[in-house]
Amino acid sequence: MKKTLIPLTLISFFAATSLLSTQASAVEGLSANVAATSNYLWRGVSQTNDAAAISGGIDYANESGFYAGTWASNIDFGDDASAELDFYLGFSGQLNADVSYDVGYIYYAYPDSAEADSSNEYDFGEIYGSLSYSYFSLSASYGVNNDDGAQFADSSLYISADAEFEIADGLTLAFHLGDYSYDDSMIAKDYNDYGVSLSKGGFTFAVSDTDMDNDDMKFVVSYSVDIDL
Repeated sequence: MKKTLIPLTLISFFAATSLLSTQASAVEGLSANVAATSNYLWRGVSQTNDAAAISGGIDYANESGFYAGTWASNIDFGDDASAELDFYLGFSGQLNADVSYDVGYIYYAYPDSAEADSSNEYDFGEIYGSLSYSYFSLSASYGVNNDDGAQFADSSLYISADAEFEIADGLTLAFHLGDYSYDDSMIAKDYNDYGVSLSKGGFTFAVSDTDMDNDDMKFVVSYSVDIDL
């Protein structure tokens, strides 16, 4: 599982990525990723107050199907938190010639969220799983542990359906629909998110929206690059 900014940005990022394109000797199974986006969206909601973000991660994948990694990005929730740091591990493979699967655990950490207020710590974790067939995939994530400041994540459930098609040489069209539900509606309101994107050569243009009140449609441009280590 490589986590990337969802969806993905065109800010002056080309100088950095060109430096990374020169690879050193390869380490089998080890890779890195770097991305920039005009807006870091997570399940249809901006994590940067509709501002740009830069992210990066390191992943290890074994031919057995086991993988693990870490990923980081800047964020802006209007409080002390300025960074997100994720850790994940899982296992992926084929059920048969047509169906693939992916199961794992991810921990979302916000290291500086409680610097001024200890009750504002909102790290949380989720177990997740997905099945993919041809152009289509179905995924689910379930909240299994959370700090006091992340009560919204306690027993939360996110279910999403995605479809991806290559409509021209190297040009991919993707559709997304998600449903996010919570046990405690006093903390956060259940909602749906949906979007469509076009991607080619590391660039992505996406349109995303939710059914939450007073939430506007978002247009996002992004760029990402993968690096073998």
